[in-house]
Amino acid sequence: MTIQDIDPHDVARRLAEHSIVLIDVREPQEFAAERISGALLFPLSSFDPATLPDGDKREIVFHCGSGIRSAKAVSACEAVGIPCDLHMKGGIQAWKAAGLPTITG
Repeated sequence: MTIQDIDPHDVARRLAEHSIVLIDVREPQEFAAERISGALLFPLSSFDPATLPDGDKREIVFHCGSGIRSAKAVSACEAVGIPCDLHMKGGIQAWKAAGLPTITG
């Protein structure tokens, strides 16, 4: 499986359309400090692909701080045969650089 990059504006559009489930694989303290509205927290340090929501027919998109941990989450899914290969290129850093809103604190 090849990781498919999605840019932040595409992720924002898909979130608004309710066509994806955005999974944040950063750690709880990072998520508490700043997060993307609607993202669900599944920290990579305790990540279990079997616990992911089924997405009710929505695709799952992973994101992290810069794109490294989300790529690892895609690999973990691939290793157990779960077809989740989408991640937001550049993570929340790219999201903010694109001028998209976050929730802080």
